[in-house]
Amino acid sequence: MNQNPVQGIQDGAIKISVVIPCYYSEKMIAKVVTLTREELLRGGYDYEFVLVNDASTDGTFDEIRKLAEADPKIVGVNCGKNLGQHSAIMAGLNRTSGDYIMLMDDDMQTHPSQCLLLVDKIATGEYDVVFAKWKEHKEALWRRLGSSFADWSMRVMVKRPKWVYSSNFLIMSRHIRDEVIKYQGPYVYVQGLIFRSASRFANVDVEHFDREQGTSGYTMKTLIRLWSTILNFSMMPLRAATILGFVFGAVGFILGIVVVVAKMLDPTMVAGWPSLMAALMFFSGILLFSVGLVGEYLGRVFMTVNHSPQFVVREVVDNRDEMAR
Repeated sequence: MNQNPVQGIQDGAIKISVVIPCYYSEKMIAKVVTLTREELLRGGYDYEFVLVNDASTDGTFDEIRKLAEADPKIVGVNCGKNLGQHSAIMAGLNRTSGDYIMLMDDDMQTHPSQCLLLVDKIATGEYDVVFAKWKEHKEALWRRLGSSFADWSMRVMVKRPKWVYSSNFLIMSRHIRDEVIKYQGPYVYVQGLIFRSASRFANVDVEHFDREQGTSGYTMKTLIRLWSTILNFSMMPLRAATILGFVFGAVGFILGIVVVVAKMLDPTMVAGWPSLMAALMFFSGILLFSVGLVGEYLGRVFMTVNHSPQFVVREVVDNRDEMAR
């Protein structure tokens, strides 16, 4: 590791804060930090890292502590409870001080060799947020299908511009970060917060690398739970339920009139029990879905009012003040 990492940084250089949520990455995080730092210095940028251990029980935070002790521009945050990747990102964003803030993963899929493509793009001052756009995904088919559905949901419910490709490998300007961290609720979706705060977006084509170690911490359950946080940023599901209820109510009313008229024209007509039960089950399902949707919104309001934690910090290693002295 470079023993003098801050040498060579020019006064007044643009400062890039790199936030990396870490989950069982004790064998990888040092490599990610070292390569990313080398790229930023090569580009002539100042830097800082905020490494957030998302309650991993291995030696991840011990490794983060070593990195922070060797380089005062590295901050270590140890979360006391795993509340999800996006909550960990928020814990990191709250401790950044750079001109621009870049989000990366800890598994080398968002590869350090690609970071200057994003940094150079946003450093032009023309954009609020720059997203990496994968030329080719290194993910399983079911993950790509899930990402496509989440992408569509974001476009419809959060009014994300159709031409913008969003990913977790991104860089944002300082004022967007300031708006994002104003959110104090327990249900966090960083991209949703970004899209309600920013208006100038860009994409940069980057290579998507294979994961160098381990497997993704996301399961189908956690991915569905993450997707559901989109509900925090849109009233559209409630409005869709209302429209759906109105449409099916109107259809049911018209069919009722048809049945009455048909019975009057043909008194011998026998009403069909199977069709009646099918209709009853269908409309009952729609009703229960709508009630459940309302209940989900009310539950989230309840948890927010009761101040459920967005993240829980157990320990912080931050030597930046000592460096300033």
